[in-house]
Amino acid sequence: MRGARPRPVLELGGTHVTAALANPATATVTRRVRRRVHARSSAEHVLGALVRCAGELDAPAGQVWGVAVPGPFDYDKGIARFEGVGKFDDLYGIDVRAVLLDGVWPRPADTVFLNDAHAFLLGEWRAGAARGHHRSVGITLGTGVGSAFLIDGDAQHRGPGVPSQGRIDLVQANGRPLEDTVSRRAILARYGGEHAARGLDVSEVADRARAGERYARHVLDEAFTTLGAVLAPHLRAFDATVLVVGGAMADSWDLLRPALRAGLGDTPVTLRPAGLGGNAALVGAAAHAAAVL
Repeated sequence: MRGARPRPVLELGGTHVTAALANPATATVTRRVRRRVHARSSAEHVLGALVRCAGELDAPAGQVWGVAVPGPFDYDKGIARFEGVGKFDDLYGIDVRAVLLDGVWPRPADTVFLNDAHAFLLGEWRAGAARGHHRSVGITLGTGVGSAFLIDGDAQHRGPGVPSQGRIDLVQANGRPLEDTVSRRAILARYGGEHAARGLDVSEVADRARAGERYARHVLDEAFTTLGAVLAPHLRAFDATVLVVGGAMADSWDLLRPALRAGLGDTPVTLRPAGLGGNAALVGAAAHAAAVL
């Protein structure tokens, strides 16, 4: 089977960098190195974390690395285009591909980039919750809202139901950007700024909702119902048969699913949490690297 061997991959997230050896054929991760990173840190800090993490993996020389990163990013050229998105802004215009090729040892043969949400859904399509679906949609919920629209594993950037650039975060909800309602920042701000200032996270808001706190439940229901209402027309037009949800907030599936389903109304789509968990984007990045060889 094509790609039936472990491949080195990198994933850049809002709070961490992960390097791993992932096998896209078996959906297994055999080695993993993880470092914390802050999305608002300097370019030197973020790029240094990427290079050190990759080097610590000690992958074989001459390999093509798959690299999953959030947008905006020029994935063909490997150049960061983060601007005005509240994360990684200091990387704007930097040739990340050149940095990795020059800085990682053993030296890679090349690096290929893809959107982190696309990597997530590609992994789930290969061996997780979207397996067997012709048309699948995935969203990742954390510091923001990532999205991917796949037809038989191929990412779609235009066409019926596909938002501009394939990014649901560019769609507005109630006249405002979607991430003003559905994101870690938005949920904590809605729940109460003073709680966020004390280090409260969305998982703790979810714990309070489970314990019976009505306002915590209201805040989460409001966010996820809005998300469902925004997604519904896109899912229908795209003819998606499955919507896969990943990211940190998917850990609160017991609270997320009912509100999301309510927002979707009678949209004929199956809702599923990620099946591969934190391995999904790593497997997807490995599959992407295998496909370009």
